[in-house]
Amino acid sequence: MNLKKHFAISQFHNSAIWLILLVPAPSLGVLFGMILLPDTALGKTLFAFTKIWMFAIPAIWWWRNRKCETPFGKIRADGIIASVIVGAAILAVIVGAYAALGDAFIDKGFFVEKIRAAGFGDKRIFLALMLYWICVNSLLEEIVWRWFVTGRFAELARPAAAVALSGLCFTLHHIFAMSVFFPPFTNAVASAGGFVGGVIFSWFFIRCKSIWPPYIAHVFADIAVFGIGYTMLD
Repeated sequence: MNLKKHFAISQFHNSAIWLILLVPAPSLGVLFGMILLPDTALGKTLFAFTKIWMFAIPAIWWWRNRKCETPFGKIRADGIIASVIVGAAILAVIVGAYAALGDAFIDKGFFVEKIRAAGFGDKRIFLALMLYWICVNSLLEEIVWRWFVTGRFAELARPAAAVALSGLCFTLHHIFAMSVFFPPFTNAVASAGGFVGGVIFSWFFIRCKSIWPPYIAHVFADIAVFGIGYTMLD
């Protein structure tokens, strides 16, 4: 076996191991913390642990590979402009779909009940959650799912396959989370939209080598989703 082939096999195994270590963690956290063991000390502990694990794995990987590019890359004007246009289109689709079909797909009473049970029923608290989600959580998600997960898949497969696989992993995680708030059919429709969004975000990252374009598009989607949730609260 020549040196080049040996390196390629080693790189493949290395990238696969890192993905195995990270990808199941957030789904397991939601499964135990929000579905199987909600409102229990064990469930909350497992949820918190998987959150820490989810962000620690990329940090450890970066520390071991400090010569690699950071998640932020170089800001490209064409990438930013494209992400704003695409993000605005995503927002319009989400809001338009809700305006046309929202009453048929979403049980508002059930959704609001779950939001209140989670402690976010007050509109001011909900807005604070929205700001946190947009400014912190979504940025961290882009670092994890685009820079780390998409980046590792890009070491295993061609760019198109890497984009599809990372979008699928992104969606599978959100299926668990959305099952807490929505019935199965609504979850399926929302997950299909989430997969399309994940693919778009991953494509932006592959193209621009920076999390800023996918993050900007992600923010538009978050504004639409949280804006709809806000209108459901009294």
